[in-house]
Formats: sequence, C-alpha cells, structure tokens
Amino acid sequence: MRTRIRAGDHTAFGELFDTYARSVYNHAYRLTGQWSAAEEIVSLTFLDAWRLRDRLDADGGSLRPWLLGIATNVTRNSRRAARRHAAALARLPRDEPVRDFADEVAGRLDDAARLDLVRAAVTKLRRGEREVLALCVGAGLDYAAAAEALGVPVGTVRSRLSRARTKLAKHMEPVPIRGQMRDDRGTAVGPLREGNR
Repeated sequence: MRTRIRAGDHTAFGELFDTYARSVYNHAYRLTGQWSAAEEIVSLTFLDAWRLRDRLDADGGSLRPWLLGIATNVTRNSRRAARRHAAALARLPRDEPVRDFADEVAGRLDDAARLDLVRAAVTKLRRGEREVLALCVGAGLDYAAAAEALGVPVGTVRSRLSRARTKLAKHMEPVPIRGQMRDDRGTAVGPLREGNR
C-alpha cells in the first residue's frame, strides 16, 4: 500500500482514508476538545498526507503513526495560526458603538413642529403684544424694565402681555408628542399603538 500511495494511486489513498480517518479524528478531538476543530484537522491531515506522500518510506508497517504525526503537526500549526489571528484582531482599533440617534431625531422633529406652531401663533399677535412678549419672555425683563424700554406705562405692559398669552394659548393647537394620542381638547390620553395610527 505504501508504494501505491507514494505513486499517487487515488484508490490506495481512499483506502488509507477509510482505514484511518476515525483514528485521526479521535486523536484530533483529544488534542483540541472540539468536534468541529477535529473535523477540520482530519481534512488538513489527509491533505498534507497527499502532499507529503513522496516522503513516505517504502517499507514499514501501519501508516497510523505517520498520519497521527501529521495530525499532531496540523493541530499545532492550527493553534499557532489561531493565536496569531487573535493577536492581530486584538491590535486592530476597536469600533466605537454607534449611538442610536432615532429618539434624538424624533425629539428634534417634535421640537421643530412646536417651534413652527409658536412662530405661526406669534405672527397673529399685534405688534405691541409681540414687543412686550419679546421683552418680558424672550429677554427676561420685568414689567417696569419693559415699560421703560417701550416708553409706556407698566399697566400697558401687563395688559398687552396678558392679551398676548391668551391669544397664543388659543392659536396654538397642541402638537402630540411622538407615541402619544390626544383627544379633541389636545389632552394626552396615552401611548400611541399600532391600531390607533
């Protein structure tokens, strides 16, 4: 059989596989402790045996020691390659996790819708009401300082601001928050579910 294997006889090599594959597999499993790794080592062992067949002594007994020696070397090389691969991966820069920005985008869309609504409502105010609103709410001035800035009495500032707030409340339709339903009055009534969309 050795002579036939050395000569590249496919049938003889098939017989070699049938005879010793189980033994090589068991040896590989004992070395690795993993069935899948043992299967790969069997394949690589017989591939190396075919490649190294011309080095096989023409005389001798069982080919099992020769195959188990090849399997041992294949296992050693596989482990070495796995360690090198793991070390190379460890040297690579780690990917930073990508932050989920969906909620942030949804929040920005909600904020933009609310701002559009406020702008539209403010444009419906009279000029004097807008000015008082801008000074007292926007700039944070108190009534007296706003009155001084506009050159009007404090009472005028108060009445204009009161009217501006009332008009804004009436003109602004509530914008539902994502995930909430609102009733006819604009009151939040609970989470939005698929069937309610």
